[in-house]
Amino acid sequence: MKRGRKTNEANSSSSEEKTEKEPKRHKVIDEKTIAVRSPDWANLLQDIILQVFQYLPLLDRAHASQVCRSWNQVFHMPDLWRCFEFELNQPATSYLRATHPELIKQIIKRHSNHLQYVSFKVVDSSKESAEAACDILSQLVNCSLKTLGLISTARPSFMDLPKSHFISALTVVFVNSKSLSSLKIDDTPVDDPSLKVLVANNSDTLKLLKMSSCPHVSPAGILCVADQCHGLRELALNYHLLSDELLLALSSEKHVRLEHLRIDVVSENPGQTQFHTIQKSSWDAFIKHSPKVNLVMYFFLYEEEFDPFFRYEIPVTHLYFGRSVSKDVLGRVGMTCPRLVELVVCANGLRPLDEELIRIAERCKYLSAVGLGECEVSCSAFVEFVKMCGGRLSQLSIMEEVLIPDQKYSLEQIHWEVSKHLGRVWFPDMMPTW
Repeated sequence: MKRGRKTNEANSSSSEEKTEKEPKRHKVIDEKTIAVRSPDWANLLQDIILQVFQYLPLLDRAHASQVCRSWNQVFHMPDLWRCFEFELNQPATSYLRATHPELIKQIIKRHSNHLQYVSFKVVDSSKESAEAACDILSQLVNCSLKTLGLISTARPSFMDLPKSHFISALTVVFVNSKSLSSLKIDDTPVDDPSLKVLVANNSDTLKLLKMSSCPHVSPAGILCVADQCHGLRELALNYHLLSDELLLALSSEKHVRLEHLRIDVVSENPGQTQFHTIQKSSWDAFIKHSPKVNLVMYFFLYEEEFDPFFRYEIPVTHLYFGRSVSKDVLGRVGMTCPRLVELVVCANGLRPLDEELIRIAERCKYLSAVGLGECEVSCSAFVEFVKMCGGRLSQLSIMEEVLIPDQKYSLEQIHWEVSKHLGRVWFPDMMPTW
């Protein structure tokens, strides 16, 4: 009996010891679990922090750099500053947040030699913002930029500056970069002498040049670029800079095949702008040299100003009419644009475009995208147009009010009929999508 009592006492004492030890074991497990669930942010791999920082706005990036020494080191890594956008505006004229001036000073002081892909975005029309952009440009003496973009979302901005001040700042970049491959300087007072500086220092590397609405550049200035920059693959300019000589220069044997040519045909004052004619032989030479080029033309003209255009075959692939265009002009498009891939007509008038659309479907065998705004087309003609184009119409954006019901189709019926010929569900648009 005594032995049994001792055994029971021993078992009870051991069970008490276990119960005393159990909380300790659970406590250890809980601490480990907490350690797993609470990562050490300071010891994250720098490559991961770098990826996160690249998606942050500059001010948030600067605040994050103050978290710890490791994050601050990432903030100053060269890879983080190769691509950068300076956003400029005046607080009194814009609710948008600009790049802080003190941060700009720090960036230029510590990272100017790391900058390679730079853009300046002026989000208001103030002269002060454009001047700030020029001041920064003039300080980039240690940069070797590969791309430069001057973007003004509100006019006139850069055009308000004294021409000499802008040119002086821009040529600093042209002279010091030596390896510019992409330059976007739309709506700026750039001129012919500054383009010569560009060519003298970057002729071997320049591949993309966008300079629409640059009134101080002459056809001779852009011809100088085409003559010397044989690697140029993309070019965007106003129609007044386009010439037979330019097309022939782009067609020379020493020049690479152009991939993209955009031409803006713009008239600000109706009846006061004279548009010259490009010879068919120049277009033929150009397309023979660059048979796969995308030729994009934006027309912002009044009806009476279209006379010099579409009189003979031209190799345009993408065609946009931003103002009202007549039935006669659209009829000529069907006759003279066999390479047409995309057509957008924002407005036409009150005369139906039935015959014109049918002609375009017959002649433009590569047409795959169409957008129609303030126009009129009978439902029957539209169905016939879609039937002729077939499944190659990958994009069909037609405002509902464009379609005029007739004896054959109502607006409810045309949805099913068009969907059948496209091979997918289609509905008219309630608002423009182009």
